[in-house]
Amino acid sequence: MGEPAGIGPELVGMAWRILRHDAQCRFVCLADPRFLHRRLRAAGIDVPIVEIDAVPEAGLRFADALPVLSLDSPVASGEPGRPDVADCPAVLEAIHTAVALVQDGACRALVTSPVQKETLYLSGFRFPGHTELLGQLAARRGGPAVAVMMLASAQLRVVPVTVHVPLADVPRLLTTDLIVSTGMIAATDLARRFAIPAPRLAVCGLNPHAGEGGQIGTEDRDVIVPAVDRLIAAGIAASGPHSADTLFHPVARTGYDAVLAMYHDQALIPIKTIAFDTAVNVTLGLPFVRTSPDHGTALQLAGTGKADPTSLICAIRMAAEMADRGG
Repeated sequence: MGEPAGIGPELVGMAWRILRHDAQCRFVCLADPRFLHRRLRAAGIDVPIVEIDAVPEAGLRFADALPVLSLDSPVASGEPGRPDVADCPAVLEAIHTAVALVQDGACRALVTSPVQKETLYLSGFRFPGHTELLGQLAARRGGPAVAVMMLASAQLRVVPVTVHVPLADVPRLLTTDLIVSTGMIAATDLARRFAIPAPRLAVCGLNPHAGEGGQIGTEDRDVIVPAVDRLIAAGIAASGPHSADTLFHPVARTGYDAVLAMYHDQALIPIKTIAFDTAVNVTLGLPFVRTSPDHGTALQLAGTGKADPTSLICAIRMAAEMADRGG
């Protein structure tokens, strides 16, 4: 469901209309069905909804109506464009329930709509975002506690080593061990879930011109070079550190399968410039498949019915493809 005040609920309805006859992409929506019905109708999105009691019903009903598995926590407000802390229990219940359904094998993959992190923080949420929460939920059943974010499109894949942290903290948080562990997870899942037998990783430098041999900062020489060496020693086709300003043009992109970027904007600015509507957020390192659209809640568009569902549809299709490869 995502943030009730955002565009997520509307995008789910739009995605169903486009995918309703695609057998590989049948899905069930976890939401408050009464709220979802109100929102879609108010936004002028004509979608029939059927409330189901168990996931298997979704496959039987999907071609005729959007199947919704009801939550115990109703949406208290859900006013478009106005996030309300009172709706956080419903948002979090949807995530927890969805993870449990995937872990239990009732569903093949998890696709999440955007959440409003600022509102979740006010409710006591203590994770930087979706990705970190999913890693913690996976760990409760013996899965990995470290989840890695990748943004993927047909043109580019990027993995930020540090994510939702202040830029001033990046040099302190960036360690050789962190770069190596992130690269190992990325290479493993690129092989397992993207059918790339020997993934090539291009590693960004942190400083301009990758530090110019220590003349423009020493992190590239002292932290990143040893990480690249360790990745190569582990059998991964890693290269770098590369100057980030020359790594994303079309010719450069033919030389790697994914980029390890050192911080959030170094990764997300290129991919959102190249593939804003089609990029997908993929969580690597989990024992289950998780994707999401590569955009936020777009509060200014909520309730208008004018949001573009392309990224969510790409996320659903990518999740289905990843699940087909073994999840």
